[in-house]
Amino acid sequence: MADDKKKRIKKKKRSTGNKRKMTTEQSEAFKSITDWLILGSSPSLSSSSDDFAVNINSGSLRCGEKVVFELHSHSNCSDGFLSPSKVVERAYNNGVKVLSLTDHDTMAGVPEAVEAGRRFGIKIIPGIEISTLFGLRDSGSEEPVHILAYYGTSGPALYDELEDFLVKIRDGRFVRGREMVLKLNKLKIPLKWEHVTRIAGKDVAPGRMHVARALLEAGYVENLRQAFTKYLHDGGPAYATGTEPMAEEAVKLICKTGGVAVLAHPWALKNHVVFSELADTYNLLKLGGSDYHGKGGRNESELGSVNLPVTALQDFLNVGRPIWCEAIKATMRAFLDQPSDSNLSNILRFDKARILKGNSAWSCGKELMDRCLAIWLTSDERNSNDFEALRLKLSFVPIMSNGTCVTVGP
Repeated sequence: MADDKKKRIKKKKRSTGNKRKMTTEQSEAFKSITDWLILGSSPSLSSSSDDFAVNINSGSLRCGEKVVFELHSHSNCSDGFLSPSKVVERAYNNGVKVLSLTDHDTMAGVPEAVEAGRRFGIKIIPGIEISTLFGLRDSGSEEPVHILAYYGTSGPALYDELEDFLVKIRDGRFVRGREMVLKLNKLKIPLKWEHVTRIAGKDVAPGRMHVARALLEAGYVENLRQAFTKYLHDGGPAYATGTEPMAEEAVKLICKTGGVAVLAHPWALKNHVVFSELADTYNLLKLGGSDYHGKGGRNESELGSVNLPVTALQDFLNVGRPIWCEAIKATMRAFLDQPSDSNLSNILRFDKARILKGNSAWSCGKELMDRCLAIWLTSDERNSNDFEALRLKLSFVPIMSNGTCVTVGP
């Protein structure tokens, strides 16, 4: 027994000794990330809130420990199997500290994910995966490309413009889904369109995964993998395209609305020239994620399973935070220019419960803005001259404290 104990101690010492130390660059990146991640942990953060305002136990992070970001996940608001809150819960159980919900062509699940993130102590980065096509310069051919967009907690600036863009893509998904079912029917597979839409759920634009699940439920394939390899893969006998925009258009709109654009799963591209052309043209960041759908099985990567270098995460935040800050300014300016219910809803869209919680004394737009910025930004960020100017102007905009009605003064 004593010998076994000595062996365990010796093995532990050996494994500890083999652990690689962080470089100076990695240590600085780790500190930068944890300063952002943990409330009140950095002297530079004089406020108890940062731009995502989620309490995370600082004792759970030590220098050199991996800070798990999951930047590519799906819920049943698109083609995932789990609800947004269940995705967040699973991420928490896997040790994820920061999660981005990136459903296909919709941000409908983000508010639920944000609320669940508060309960589980996970920061939620509102995201989306946009279906596009990219035209290769030399060949003139087009390849399906998915672009990931990441936003701050305030969400996109010009939300209505982004949503109009996404609605067209989602409408095209219905057309595409019907076409896939029609092609399957011509292949003597009598799959019903109603079966696909039932699996997709109310108001969810159907995708290939929903068709694959219908094929599996109806007994036409043995598993989801077979549905894709046999029928639904790119160029397959039941494959169909929708009304996807060009990648250039999507990237420009992401930038215009205050998002950070990243190319999704570049390793899956048929022509790898696409990645270099897109990345070079638009200076896209190189990131990664599990692309988790919750379907289970050996072929699915788990939430938090992709190990992103700490320096890459620092680069991501260094690029993203100033962009997200500008998006907040744009959203506040839109409300100032036209203090309407619609523009107010854009401020409250993804974080309404927390913004309104405990409030009973708002009298003007400045008080609303102060509340939002205290949640979303560090003291250094929100004390900029631009925000001070907005505060002054919003002092003259009356607003009802329930956050549902704005009254413009004479």
